[in-house]
Amino acid sequence: MKSDRFAPVESGAVPDLAAPARAVARLRAEMDRLREQAATTVVVERARGVVMALAGCTADAAEELLHQRATAARRTLLEECWVTLGELTPARPCDDAAAPRPQGDAGTAAAAPSPDDAPAPFAAPDDVADALSRLGRVLVHADTHQALAQYLLEHLAPDLDAESVMIYVRRSGGGLELAGHAGIDDGLAARWRQVPPIGGMAVVEALRSGEPRWLENFPEDSTRHLLIGEPPERWQSRVWLPLRAGDGSDVCIGVLRGRPGAFTPRDRAHLRGVVRLCAGRLRGFTSSSVPVRAAGADTVRSLFAALPVPAMLLTPVTSSSGEVEDFRVDAATAQAADLLGGSTGDPAGRRLREVRPGLADLPVWQGLLDTLAGGGPYESEPFAHQGTADGVLGPATYSVRVTRLEDALVVAWLRHTFSDRQEQRLAELQRLGSIGWANWNLARDEASWSAQVFAILDRDPADGPVRLDGLPGLALPEDRPALRAAVETLLREGRPFDAPFRIHGGGGVRHLRLVAEVVTDAHGAPFEVHGVVQDLTARRRAELALVESERAILTQHDVLQSERILVARLQNALLPLPDKVIDLSGLRVEVGYLPAQAGIHVGGDWFSAVELPDGDALFVIGDVAGHGVDAVATMAQLRFTAKGMVSTGSSLTGALSRLNSLLLHARDARRTATMVLARYRAADRRLIWAQAGHPPPLLLRGGEATYLRRPRGMLLGATPAPYFEETEHRLEPGDRLLLYTDGLVERPLESIDTGLTRLADAAAAHPEDTSGSLGALLDVMLEDERRDDVCVLDIRVPREM
Repeated sequence: MKSDRFAPVESGAVPDLAAPARAVARLRAEMDRLREQAATTVVVERARGVVMALAGCTADAAEELLHQRATAARRTLLEECWVTLGELTPARPCDDAAAPRPQGDAGTAAAAPSPDDAPAPFAAPDDVADALSRLGRVLVHADTHQALAQYLLEHLAPDLDAESVMIYVRRSGGGLELAGHAGIDDGLAARWRQVPPIGGMAVVEALRSGEPRWLENFPEDSTRHLLIGEPPERWQSRVWLPLRAGDGSDVCIGVLRGRPGAFTPRDRAHLRGVVRLCAGRLRGFTSSSVPVRAAGADTVRSLFAALPVPAMLLTPVTSSSGEVEDFRVDAATAQAADLLGGSTGDPAGRRLREVRPGLADLPVWQGLLDTLAGGGPYESEPFAHQGTADGVLGPATYSVRVTRLEDALVVAWLRHTFSDRQEQRLAELQRLGSIGWANWNLARDEASWSAQVFAILDRDPADGPVRLDGLPGLALPEDRPALRAAVETLLREGRPFDAPFRIHGGGGVRHLRLVAEVVTDAHGAPFEVHGVVQDLTARRRAELALVESERAILTQHDVLQSERILVARLQNALLPLPDKVIDLSGLRVEVGYLPAQAGIHVGGDWFSAVELPDGDALFVIGDVAGHGVDAVATMAQLRFTAKGMVSTGSSLTGALSRLNSLLLHARDARRTATMVLARYRAADRRLIWAQAGHPPPLLLRGGEATYLRRPRGMLLGATPAPYFEETEHRLEPGDRLLLYTDGLVERPLESIDTGLTRLADAAAAHPEDTSGSLGALLDVMLEDERRDDVCVLDIRVPREM
């Protein structure tokens, strides 16, 4: 018999208890290494087998080719194997014409591959290459979409500040399914589990185009896309990276970050490398989705045939671009067929727009699309339908309700009874009128309110109604005494009341009205109170706004009236009007000045009629654009300056040129004016005149009225280089000359030529040569309200000279 001998333990020595633990740790590390080596070997062998099948070469040649490609692309052998496996995904027939076939596709010539046949090297910084190398080793452990999402988040979080990763897979019918996620809670994942193939979704657009969607400006992106997230601003930047999975279905990986800002070129290079590696890993995954209708079409139709209500099951029909163009009726009840149009037969298996033409123009069509897009159930407005109910033909009222069932829609028709319609109409009446009813049963101490009362009082229905004696407590402190007194009088004396009060609501102070009356029993004791609560906030605000507006108008009117009085006084001081006919250089002159009746501003019309030192007469008439103090000040400046320049020997055209410069260099350089300057020589009765954009004088001679030919002249203040001309006309005894401003001939919506013709006809029809004849002419010309000032110089040459 053989036995082991144990060495004696020396006195004072302590046994090494950690040695077995270290041995176990070494064994576990070795087992992990062997597992990883085995998994890595599987990836390498798969990639080598693929290269052998495509190139028709030996195993050694295939492995050598993989090493050459890895070296050329600055990748590890494991990374190259993942890339090789990922680039074997076959393209769909619809993509063959649009996208180039990737290197290594089964459709390429089966020639012996070389390093030149490999895809272009993926250029990446050294630190990115190291990170991708580590990811390639980790991917051997990812066996599901969920595990892949978790590994990707762990890999991208430190380097790119990634907070979440989402992996969507395209399923039959065009819809997308969330196959894996990390960094988001299960509730959010459930809400975004299904994504319909609609425009405006970045993940859908990425798969359609085959190009990444970089969303790096949240304010701008939120207006162009429907962003995933609740709330979407949780992720300020994100990217959707499309790739082709091994089972032929499309896959899109989303990387979402909480911080704003663009992805740097280094970040983009890193993410593109991640996608190429993940494409190979996804080849080994199998579909994780469960078909929506696993029971089969016959079972679904049997189920719907047993339903006692009108209903049908719809699945979307998408176009080549992924847009929903119609719905297929998978199953429908007999009642639904009647509502859709019983003459068309069984709608099952047919297109919805074929069964019901014109559906796209109805609101229910948009309701179908919104519900499919995840917008929640849709319910239409009630509508009337002539059909058979309980064996009786007659009108009935229905509404359509649409709910989503995975990738399908369930449509049901709800029939409303008479009481339902009455209740709905009452609710609409209360909502539109901002009014609601309330009852208080005093005997049982119970209260009941309509839903509108809770909305008006801004009270949660879960808190229940308030007792009648507690209602004043909801009012503002200053309104409580009056409301409490009204309630107490109602309960004590049975006297109804109509009381206004205010409360604090979500939008600020709200103005309400409570009307209440008491109902008594057979003995005259009050047992119930009926009340109506109405929201008068909008009306009250309108009343207050109207009062403020009227007050502002009155204040403004007083200010403008004061200004008019001031300007009128200033005008009278600067432009005194003669109270009788005046004689100048043998001429008889009458002046007429009438202020505007429309508005309260005084205008800038003016005149001047003076005798010059040499015995000639100077006549000036002008019109300054605008009204008010500034116009009157400009008028005075022009009037006195013109008179002074002509009196000191300036020519008429020279005076007009200097007056033009005066306006251009004035404080208000935007003001303009028109003017007529006329000099009368008594010795030979010659009238020399010039004008600046003013209507021509009217001459009456022998019962005929003609306008003098205007010399050239430009509006004062319009240009720094004006041009003026003088002309002269000989007056005869008995002639009558009218100088006037445009207020005499202008009327709204009428050309100036019409007004000039009317003045000539009126002057010819009233040739009186007596004092006051100008007033008769003005009465004929100014029948309506005057919108502008009117100034007239009536110059007459005596018959006997």
